[in-house]
Amino acid sequence: MAIAPGVAVTNGHNRNLVPPESVIGEARDYDLLFFRAGHSAARTTGEPRAGEAVIAYGQGKDGELRVAHGVVKSIRECAGCTAPAYFVFAGDAGPGFSGGPVLAPSGRLVGITFGYKNRGRERLIYAYPMSRVQSELSALSPEAK
Repeated sequence: MAIAPGVAVTNGHNRNLVPPESVIGEARDYDLLFFRAGHSAARTTGEPRAGEAVIAYGQGKDGELRVAHGVVKSIRECAGCTAPAYFVFAGDAGPGFSGGPVLAPSGRLVGITFGYKNRGRERLIYAYPMSRVQSELSALSPEAK
């Protein structure tokens, strides 16, 4: 997902899907991998809001686009952080959504998915809010950018 002109992000555990020569850097404490992409413009970003509907995008086994709808349940802060650590939404995403975008119905990019877990009959999906993604990109060494 393009987050700045020429810069995209996915999860670090998706490194095998990104050409090594395009890698800009990886977040030290978060599962985020930044890489060069041919996109000249980035999508409008914003922050998730508890109770807000969201749409996540992923990829199926055969490369088909998968779409999952959900609702933001909580936003998790971290002590001493300048941006929330992650947010949780309930929905039908799962394998193949890692590193994919999470959008508000308005189309603004609110996060990047990094994992999920089942809790009873409910599936919880975890995503980094865009303020965390931008903070981690800014923390990369100037030489990497």
